[in-house]
Amino acid sequence: MSKADVSTTELDAFYAAVADAELQPLWTQGRSLQPFAPAPSTRVHLWEGAAVRRLAEESGRLIGIDQGGDRRVLSLANPGLGGAPFATSTLWGAVQYLGPHESAPAHRHSQAALRFVLEGSGTWTTVNGDACDMNPGDLVLTPAWTWHDHTNGGDEPMIWFDGLDMPLVNMLDAQFFERFGSTLQEAEGRNLSATAFGAPGDGFADEARPPSDEEEWSPLFVYRWERTDAELSRRLAAAGDGVAELDFVSPRTGRAVLPTLGCHMVRLAPGSSTPTRRKVGSSVYVVWSGEGRSVIGGTELTWRAGDFFCSPSWAYVEHQAASPSDLFELSDRPALEALHLFRQEVTSDRQPVTSRLSS
Repeated sequence: MSKADVSTTELDAFYAAVADAELQPLWTQGRSLQPFAPAPSTRVHLWEGAAVRRLAEESGRLIGIDQGGDRRVLSLANPGLGGAPFATSTLWGAVQYLGPHESAPAHRHSQAALRFVLEGSGTWTTVNGDACDMNPGDLVLTPAWTWHDHTNGGDEPMIWFDGLDMPLVNMLDAQFFERFGSTLQEAEGRNLSATAFGAPGDGFADEARPPSDEEEWSPLFVYRWERTDAELSRRLAAAGDGVAELDFVSPRTGRAVLPTLGCHMVRLAPGSSTPTRRKVGSSVYVVWSGEGRSVIGGTELTWRAGDFFCSPSWAYVEHQAASPSDLFELSDRPALEALHLFRQEVTSDRQPVTSRLSS
């Protein structure tokens, strides 16, 4: 009997038996398991900074830090991810609010985390005993499984962007969490890593070197905005196209600051545009200053200082500035490079705009 002679009844019985055995045949899956290119669930999306800021301030009035998670945080929830509190399928992005004279208790977790400070003063994050002062524009690292707590010793609120690899770690069933024995760590010193490793010019590169097993994370826990700003200004003055870019890297190895998270900064002169790129892996952007537009996979976003937006894997991305602008980018590139899954393309072609989002 040829396979063409198999009856519908026999096939139905076979597929029922396959299902009962908790099996699935590959030949019925089409290209869903192995598409010709990434088909991410993450959508292009923009979160309006003014609305996020207003709700963060309201949370400070209504919600105590002790009401869950040890932190007062509003996570960016991508509309393509079925209600999950994730900015992309691999990246957590959020805004944390710490009121005057408040503290967020010490804990540690297997997820790597970072903070990009948006506003406020008088606050510090203690990382494994190193009390790192936080000021607007600073990048503060809390690597995986390091003890960390936050203290606001000032009279005004502190607000920052949180970036974590939480979706990736959770997907791998590798998540662990532990609270410190007391509420806060006893600091061994202040800005220790910055004193030891924060020499001018250290911590920046055109592109981070590929990851290796030599070092787990950057020994420098805080990257000061003053140095980032100076390096971007130096690069912009030397550039001929009005675009300056840098990667934050370990001053010891030149590799990404964290094994799973990449940090990148772009400065754009008015009227300038980045090259059109696409890469495997997603990104979350913080508009630190200025205003402009980005075209991501054919969707045009107009943004201004304080906004947040994201790009899915393998979507073409280009940024254009209407005024002097700085964008901070969080990506999953180091994790993909370590798994030998990263690739990217650059084109000189401009994308056609098929839809629009605005803040």
